Amino acid sequence: MCGIFGIIIKPGSTIQVKAIKISLRNLALFSESRGKDSSGMAFKNEMEQTLEVIKGDIPISKLLKLPVYKKYLGESLNGFANRNGFAAMGHARLVTNGSQLQEVNNQPVIKDGILTIHNGIIVNADELWSKNPDLNRNYSIDTEILPAMVRQELNKGNEIFSASNRAFADVEGTYSTAMLFDDRDELVLATNNGSLYFITDQRTFFVFASERYFLIKLQQNKLFRQICGQSAIEHLMPGQCLMLNTTTFELRKNENGHTDSVKNSLLHKKFIIHKHIIENKDSLCEVVIDPVLYLDKSTGTHFFEKFEYNKDAISSLRRCTKCLLPETFPFINYDHDGVCNYCRNYKIQNHTRSFDELKKLVEPYRSKKGEPDCIVPFSGGRDSTYSLHIIKKELGLNPIAFTYDWGMVTDLARRNIARVCGKLGVENIIVSADIRWKRENIRKNVTAWLKNPELGMVPLFMAGDKFFFYHANNIKKQTGIDLNIWGINNLENTQFKTGFAGLTPKFNKKWIYSLTLIDQFKLFGFVAGNVLKSPGYINQSVINSLGSFAARYIAPKTDYFHLFDYYKWDEEEINNVILKEYNWEKAIDTQSTWRIGDGTASFYNYIYYTVAGFSENDTFRSNQIREGMLERETALKLCEEDNRPRYETLRWYLAIIGLDFETVIDAVNNIPKLYVK
Repeated sequence: MCGIFGIIIKPGSTIQVKAIKISLRNLALFSESRGKDSSGMAFKNEMEQTLEVIKGDIPISKLLKLPVYKKYLGESLNGFANRNGFAAMGHARLVTNGSQLQEVNNQPVIKDGILTIHNGIIVNADELWSKNPDLNRNYSIDTEILPAMVRQELNKGNEIFSASNRAFADVEGTYSTAMLFDDRDELVLATNNGSLYFITDQRTFFVFASERYFLIKLQQNKLFRQICGQSAIEHLMPGQCLMLNTTTFELRKNENGHTDSVKNSLLHKKFIIHKHIIENKDSLCEVVIDPVLYLDKSTGTHFFEKFEYNKDAISSLRRCTKCLLPETFPFINYDHDGVCNYCRNYKIQNHTRSFDELKKLVEPYRSKKGEPDCIVPFSGGRDSTYSLHIIKKELGLNPIAFTYDWGMVTDLARRNIARVCGKLGVENIIVSADIRWKRENIRKNVTAWLKNPELGMVPLFMAGDKFFFYHANNIKKQTGIDLNIWGINNLENTQFKTGFAGLTPKFNKKWIYSLTLIDQFKLFGFVAGNVLKSPGYINQSVINSLGSFAARYIAPKTDYFHLFDYYKWDEEEINNVILKEYNWEKAIDTQSTWRIGDGTASFYNYIYYTVAGFSENDTFRSNQIREGMLERETALKLCEEDNRPRYETLRWYLAIIGLDFETVIDAVNNIPKLYVK
């Protein structure tokens, strides 16, 4: 879930020092888009026989400006100028396991004389530590288990390929990793999902990165072209391991399970590892979710009791006799049989066209050489997980999964993304926003909303995630892949969100996220009126919100298909596949598998249910009734359970954006109820 990169130059090479310096800097800056929470660099100084490590909780663009970076880079380049080799690798981190505020959790991870950078998440790290009781665990970060197991295998006398294959064999989740050693003249690269690319002439230079696009951009630089010449970008495929002798430049690759004999490159004298930890005085406080912290000391009860769950009052609302929509639903009306206008105008969505038709449509895009040929937007939710499964297993395409992390993708979603991509051997490109900035935007907008709580303004809390569409188009350009297949489920239509903003329902929309030009102007007018009532909305997020609106509703979409237009959506089948085949992880505060990876959903659904007496769960279950998937009574019981407040996720959400749990929940509870006359 990060960007990793490195440059190795053979001793005695005549490559310009300036070319190395600029190329390393460019690679670092390209990688920052994949993680801005922390960063690190490692340099091999052969003159002093040291491995110098710099790391800290700052973006890599800031690390590049530090005097200590310039010092270590300069020393390594001086050694290169004196006919020594050059080796450097770096990491731009999107935090998953282990807080970035603890230096041992930042990368490169130093363990048993091995420097490791890792892109991905190892979801069974705890199990691997338990299976290897002789290993000593020091940190929270999942990456630590990789060098620990590699060193254990090396100590048993296994050569490097055998040691790596044995160490990685039981790993679940995703790993694309690079390792340097204090006692060996080797660089090891390994991946189980193909997120590693490299350029080499196998004589003088070797450059690697976690995405092909970083190397494509690097090749556009004239100085780098002096290094690489006509050398092509190569792909380290899922399950492959590569070893480069940094002195002789012997290069070997093998597949998992094969143990080609390779002479170990042991050094006569170990390199000494030095590390420099960057102290960032501007760091935000670490967010710790601990039930003890949420104990109301005055009453001795958990803040869970602050929640309202007005099931009895809400159950007395008039509802459609066919679906579940209540009288508080925007623009609803009932006929003489009690059937609502949403049911009367509903057009069956799950009447899928032929899957064979989709096969024919995607055939012109199919790669002839097994290279990636499809972009699959992948949120880590159940529908995108199932879509990736079908696209890989049944369509037979070679997808790249694309994830946009805007700060509200939960750790649970990240772990599920790693589970699925690791098992399928699918590269996952994550574009990371400036998460701290995005969360600050949410905090300011929620604070402004609480001063004048209009239900029609609630979607503003989620505006930051709409850049998903913008970045999806960018990934298409970067990879050169035109085809993208989405797992959007039309049963998730939530027109009530714009309904509360005064927009009348449109029953003939082709896409659930589309708005007519007139409705776009109406929506702008509604938002402008609320900004005047609560000027706190005028903050740093305004441009971001306008951009997200354009990305979702205005930007053109081409070479674009919806899987569920051609493949029947079946909740039971989807749950069976994701839970049984991929060991998909469920949330601890709900039985549902829907929206559990979205940190915002628990908050906005609590608002809608508490104030209006329904949530998007009601609209989703109502659509299932209309499609003949659920009986009304079954759907009603499911909704009662789905609408229970999600305590654990909601308290995480408020803590992560820096708002007081009790203050916010009390404010929501005090909003006049639409169902109380």
